[in-house]
Amino acid sequence: MAKITAVRCIRTRHDGSWVIVKVMTDQDGLYGIGSASDIYQPGAVVSIIEELLAPVLIGRDAGQIEDLWQTMYTSGYWRNGSTLHTAMGGIDMALWDIKGKEAGMPVYQLLGGAVRSAVPCYAHANGATYGQLEEEVHAFQEQGFGVIRCQLGGYGGGGFVAPQGASKFPPASVFDEASYITAIPDMFEKLRVRFGMNLGFTHDVHEHLTPSGAVSLSRALDPYRLFFVEDLLQSEHTGWYRRVKETSTTPQAVGELFVHPQEWLPLVQERLIDFVRMRVSKAGGITPCRKIAAVCEAFGVRTAWQEGGENDPVNQIAAAHLDMAIMSFGVQEINHFRSEEKEAFPGHAVLEHGHLKLNDKPGLGIDIDEHKAAALVKDQGSLAAYHHPYKLDRKPDGTLIRP
Repeated sequence: MAKITAVRCIRTRHDGSWVIVKVMTDQDGLYGIGSASDIYQPGAVVSIIEELLAPVLIGRDAGQIEDLWQTMYTSGYWRNGSTLHTAMGGIDMALWDIKGKEAGMPVYQLLGGAVRSAVPCYAHANGATYGQLEEEVHAFQEQGFGVIRCQLGGYGGGGFVAPQGASKFPPASVFDEASYITAIPDMFEKLRVRFGMNLGFTHDVHEHLTPSGAVSLSRALDPYRLFFVEDLLQSEHTGWYRRVKETSTTPQAVGELFVHPQEWLPLVQERLIDFVRMRVSKAGGITPCRKIAAVCEAFGVRTAWQEGGENDPVNQIAAAHLDMAIMSFGVQEINHFRSEEKEAFPGHAVLEHGHLKLNDKPGLGIDIDEHKAAALVKDQGSLAAYHHPYKLDRKPDGTLIRP
């Protein structure tokens, strides 16, 4: 069996926010790649891989994926953090890539084989006005998408108001909950009149609401039969999903911020949510996500692995391999890449008529052209000074809104 000889990190994209892990072995030409991207703290993820994880992996059998995952999980004693899981997720994907190449099979075959022909995805319509939104929804419908996320601009759009008076705090968009709770049902009423009831719609609240406001919005959305509403509540307030389920029939998609198994597990066991939304890399890779999918299947909950506009083609294809092999699949969030980005990742998943399609190459079926990946970065010297904190909104009184 192949032994791990090195674990390398490759930073790419125009701003250097993508971190691709390359696990090398002692077998000539045999390596695996995975996604450890984190737009807010890529340098921290690289440090975890280089300083903590790589030294405990070198010399180990690359095929012992479960034991290697458990070793990484406890290697820093404290666990269940987003940066650690992202670092682990990138390595875990690379190990599955290696195992598939050794077996001569795509990863989804190792997971039990295909249960669908392609992966249905949902698109993102983000018109700043209702007219723009309607045009985007129509365009995505014409492209073959059966499910479309609808936002009035960015997260919280429909609830932003003009600031009143001087603020003691850094500049931020001002979000008014009452305006939002009125605007979003009105938006979906218009969309249903225009597109009918059969097109699947989703909406991402992005945790902007108070618990009582979240309950009110979900109930107000019931007549419009959404495919799901996403992240209605902050992850600190998931106990309120019991109240939501008691008063609303709108399906709930939850988990973009989850990194700890005790966050999602009670929600699934008690059937308080309908879709699990973790990003594959943030959950720690393919190894834990296939287990999460199995638990979801037992309780009638479906997956909708999180992708996000800042994510990379490697995480996307890892999610798609899971999607191909699990019965609990619901829908896959889509991400679009520029042509030069796709050229740096030969073998990337292909989007056709609202579905992701994989090639049948062994492993994940994707590779990285390191020369083209390096060329994507506008300024290699700027990576050391990288700074991209999450953009926070505030309430009219100046209080921060926790995402």
